[in-house]
Formats: sequence, C-alpha cells, structure tokens
Amino acid sequence: MTTNTISWESKSKGAKPAKNETHTAYWQSEAHNPPPKRVHVIDDTLSADAAYKLACEGNAMLWSGDFQNAKHLMQAISRRIDNRFTKPKAVKAANQAERSNESSPQAQFHLHRKNQIERARTLGMLLVELSSDYALPYNRAPDVKAACESAYGVIKNGVEKKNIVVSLRELLGVIGAYEWRKNGVDIEALNAKITPYYGVYSPLRGEYINLVATAPIAPSVKTAFDIGTGTGVLAALLAQRGVANVVATDTNPRAIKCATENITTLGLTKTVKIAEADLYPEVGRADLIVCNPPWIPASANSPIDHAIYDPNNQMLKGFLNGLVGHLNPKGEGWLIISDIAEHLGLRTREALLAMFVAAGLTIIDKLDIKPTHAKTQDKMDALYAARAKEVTSLWRLKAAV
Repeated sequence: MTTNTISWESKSKGAKPAKNETHTAYWQSEAHNPPPKRVHVIDDTLSADAAYKLACEGNAMLWSGDFQNAKHLMQAISRRIDNRFTKPKAVKAANQAERSNESSPQAQFHLHRKNQIERARTLGMLLVELSSDYALPYNRAPDVKAACESAYGVIKNGVEKKNIVVSLRELLGVIGAYEWRKNGVDIEALNAKITPYYGVYSPLRGEYINLVATAPIAPSVKTAFDIGTGTGVLAALLAQRGVANVVATDTNPRAIKCATENITTLGLTKTVKIAEADLYPEVGRADLIVCNPPWIPASANSPIDHAIYDPNNQMLKGFLNGLVGHLNPKGEGWLIISDIAEHLGLRTREALLAMFVAAGLTIIDKLDIKPTHAKTQDKMDALYAARAKEVTSLWRLKAAV
C-alpha cells in the first residue's frame, strides 16, 4: 500500500454552525498517478453533467452516497466521453483527418491511445473511500476485502490505521480481477485452468498458446527458459510437453507469485522453477528459450500497460540480443509476436528482420496463426483495419553460423 496521502475538506456533521473539517487518507493508484490536488465531496444529488464537467476540469470527486449510484454515475460519465466524439465539431475534425495524412494507421493508433489515456484520466476522477481494513462504508456496497487483499496485499500490523482513497474505476478492476482469479481461465492446450492475478496479463488470447503447443520440440531438448513468464502458462505447457527442466523468469513480483501458484497447482514444481530476473536467469544456458514479449512498441502509461506496450522495442531487443549467449549449441529460440505493430505503422517487417541479424540470429522456420478474439470482428473498434489483418507468429531462431 502506498504511503502517499490525499486530503480534502467537508462540512462537520451536527455542529452549529457547520465548520470545515480536514480529512486525510492513504492514496492508492496502481498507475502511480499523484494524489489529486482538488477534491470535491459529492453524493447522489450531483448530476452526471456536473460531475463530467468537474472531471474534465481536473477536479477529483470523493463519493459519499449509495455505492450502486456511484457505479451508475461512472457509467453516465463514460457515455458522455463517448458522445463527445459524435458531436458535429468532433465529426468535422474526424472528416478532415480522413482527408489528410492524419488518417494513417500510425496516426489513428496514437489518437486511439490519446483517447484511451484521456478516458482513464477522466473516469479516474471519481473516488471512493475504503476503511483501514478494506471495507466500503456505503449503502449497497459489496464486500471487497478479499479482492483488495489479493491485489494490494494484507495490511500488516504496525501500519498506521488510516482510510484509503482509490478511484472507483481501479476498484472495479480489482473486483473483476479477483473474479478471474477465483474462477481461473480454461487453457485447452493444458487441459487445465490458469489463475491470473491482478496486474498480470491474463492468457485469454489462445492463439499464442496454441503456437507453443504445436511447434516441434526435438527429443534432445531437456532444458528451457520462459522469459517474461507472467502467469506461467507457457512454462507449464513446455513442462507438459516433456521438457525436463524449465526456468521461468519475470521482473513483476505479482507475476512471480502468480506463476508460482499456477505451477504448484498443476503439480509441476519439480520441473519448473520460477526466478525473479530481468529477462534471462543469472547463470546457465538452455536448449530452448521462449519469449512472448509485449507486441506494440509504444509508451506504457501504467504498470499493466507493460504487458501490451514495449517502449522502443526494449524487451524484444533485450531478448534477441541475449539469445545467442544463453543458448546451448544447436539450441533454439522461440519468439512469439504479432505483426499488429506492422499494420499500425509502428514497426516494419524489415526492422524486425534486421534485429535478428544484429543479434547474430538466423531463421529456422515461422509458424503463423490468425487471432480469433472478438475485436478482430468488431468493425466499430478504432483499430479494426489493423486487427483484421493481424497474424501471430512463432519465429524459430538459432545462432547464425
């Protein structure tokens, strides 16, 4: 739990005349946003239009009414954000962009990201208060203690007892992630479930898992590394396919705990070892090294973004450049990556191939699969044109002779 604090004023209750009271609480932001400087205490009497205006002007709103009505208000603000793009002025600007170079895939992507960030900022202005033991002091509020402990950790003895303020948007994300953790994600290739943690990318897109499940593994492969393991799903799959010793690495402490739980639940602890490391384990080489890095080379604006966005291809280049030095003789590296960045104008195929050459690698084979997730069929999605062309590939690489 963060040690940042947030302060606000409210009218004292029961005192005559009413006086302003200053309140202080811990500030929780998974995106590491600073505490808002201007906080208005609001309730069910504030209209959605007024709340939207306050949020757009950079004013945070601390809720003090019925919890379900807070959710309704957030939905109403969300609709107003969407409606902003259907107003005549916005439609005119969009039409002008269509006739200019701003309609390029790259420009469309950056506009999409800008809108995503602005949406998150605006919705993040609606705040709720948790007690020091993760209770919501509102009418019709759910019990969120277990979900918060799962995401934020158990509050340790000795920590000052102080309430916690968090955006409603983040709290709903915590609740949703806890449901995923309780229910798990069915992985057909494993014939088992994988349990994702809050802040760890969930393996919902099965095509990259299917690539690893079907790519040929030579009988001589006895050791493997899974770089950036996340939930541990690929490490588990390699173990189930007969690799005797697998080391799975990640830098995210939540991912380490998540992968450890999954490997333990699957009964693979004798085969798979989880290590906290920046890309490669500190020592050793492997016959097979697998990596499924973030696919889009763009800035990450929150910790969870790092599962999707790889600024300046940092992880991709780190994996490729370290591959030769960590492979056993005749070893193979598997890079699982989508070509969505190419269709968005963010990276060319030539640039990717040049990275292979610069890292001293040559291509053995490339296995392709078409994604089947819902957005590939959603023509209203802002990135539909790129998603419709997307192909996910497993590049089989080895050291160049």
